[in-house]
Amino acid sequence: MSSYLDRIGAGLILSKPEVFGFDYIPNVIVGRESIQGDLAAVFGSLAHPEGTGRAVITGPVGSGKTVLAKRFCEDVIRHLSDKRNIRYVHVNCRNAATPSRVMQKIVQDLDPGHPDRGLGVGELLTSVRRILQSGNTHLIVILDEVDHLLRRSGDDIIYKLMRIDEDRDSNGTLSTILVSQEQVLDLLENAVISRLGRSNHIRVPPYDEEGLMKIVTQRRELGLVTGTCPDDILQLVSQAAAPSGDARHSIELLEGAAKRAEASGRSMIEAKDVQRTVVTMPSNADSMNIDAIPPHAMLILLGLCRRLKRQESVTSGEAEKLYHVVCEEFDESPKGHTTLWKHLKRLAQEDIIVTKTAKSEVGRGRTQHISMPHMLPSDVARRLETLIPARLRR
Repeated sequence: MSSYLDRIGAGLILSKPEVFGFDYIPNVIVGRESIQGDLAAVFGSLAHPEGTGRAVITGPVGSGKTVLAKRFCEDVIRHLSDKRNIRYVHVNCRNAATPSRVMQKIVQDLDPGHPDRGLGVGELLTSVRRILQSGNTHLIVILDEVDHLLRRSGDDIIYKLMRIDEDRDSNGTLSTILVSQEQVLDLLENAVISRLGRSNHIRVPPYDEEGLMKIVTQRRELGLVTGTCPDDILQLVSQAAAPSGDARHSIELLEGAAKRAEASGRSMIEAKDVQRTVVTMPSNADSMNIDAIPPHAMLILLGLCRRLKRQESVTSGEAEKLYHVVCEEFDESPKGHTTLWKHLKRLAQEDIIVTKTAKSEVGRGRTQHISMPHMLPSDVARRLETLIPARLRR
């Protein structure tokens, strides 16, 4: 009765699925050796008892910024283990876009039993200082997607973190790494830029086809059964992902092709597995339509995507409210009602959204319901959050 389930866990091709996970950090970062060297140079003083470092890492989505930062922290902790007690905390500012949320995340990572409710930012900073000093610990704070924090709350908490030792007996308590897709130096006050240092800005370019080939080759060796993925398949994967320059795209494409082959009961990935996965991946098949729409259509669509991740449809009235919220987030003045309808009509014509008109539950009117049955709203939202800042700067 359940023979169709026998393929689950069979491991015909995928030997270590975790290797393809979003949070997986390989021991060796391929194709980024020179950038790793630049990062090490910025933090050269960490070997000294009171040494600190500050860096800003920017680059497009999928260029490996977060992995670079995390891998560096883990490597430097091990490298200097006989000289300093170093820890690091990774804060995703998309989820922690206020000073209190940032500080709560730092405190909870350092001391999971520490109360984080009812304490102000100043009290949480004091707690961090006390925890670090009591353990003679140096902390590296990675503020990932820091543009979300800066747009919503400004840079005050970054300034306070960098001044954590001022007027104290200790020095060298904390280092910072800011990570963003954007040129975040434009969003920082001069006082913060002065402390960070403009020369500590490390730019990460998108991957080319050769770099993507190195990445998928590494993931094959780490995560697939030997002999199940020929080199020509890796070439197809890297070619398909090359236009985006996105390492995550290439990794997901290889994983998807492996799963497709396994689902067919085969122990070898074939070209058709890659081709069919390319067609079904929203980030590839649908991104051209999304890339071409006007900036304010993108803002409307982003508001829709964020809500459609939680519910099946959105009314046109809700869509207008969501659009205004997103405009405020990106410091844009919303267009009028007529323009909103024009953009919704185009999104429907492009098959990005589907609109249906139904009788209103209140009164005699009719209500338009908007859904996205052909795409994953979460994938489209991630794409738009990358595209919108660049489009608005034009």
